[in-house]
Amino acid sequence: MPKPAPTVDEVTKPFWDACNQRKLTVQHCSNCNRFQYPPEKTCANCGNEKSLTWREVSGRGTIITYTVMHDVRQRTFQADQPFNIAVIALEDDPAVKVFSNLPGTPVDKVPVGARVKVEFQAVHTGQLVPEWRVVS
Repeated sequence: MPKPAPTVDEVTKPFWDACNQRKLTVQHCSNCNRFQYPPEKTCANCGNEKSLTWREVSGRGTIITYTVMHDVRQRTFQADQPFNIAVIALEDDPAVKVFSNLPGTPVDKVPVGARVKVEFQAVHTGQLVPEWRVVS
């Protein structure tokens, strides 16, 4: 069974469009000079709506922690269980955290502190989604 496609709405569309160009972007608030992810209609820090823009980031980060999913309830992920879920701090702003299942990393063998790089994988709709891979 294919993995689910993301739900694209007016707030997240620029993010998903950038993914389809193999670019990782996050929102940036020029009012308080802060990156934010996931995308929101307003800055989560200052509440400003008009100061949010999209900025491309390096696509590099560091694994800060992880867990292993053994019993996922969503059918589309059941064939892949157990799988890793890592929390990754972006190199551009370590306060911004993203999640990934770390393709290519064996279950429960996640090297905390390791460097990772984004790659893009297509889901069944053709939409590219960001995944993170450990780099040496």
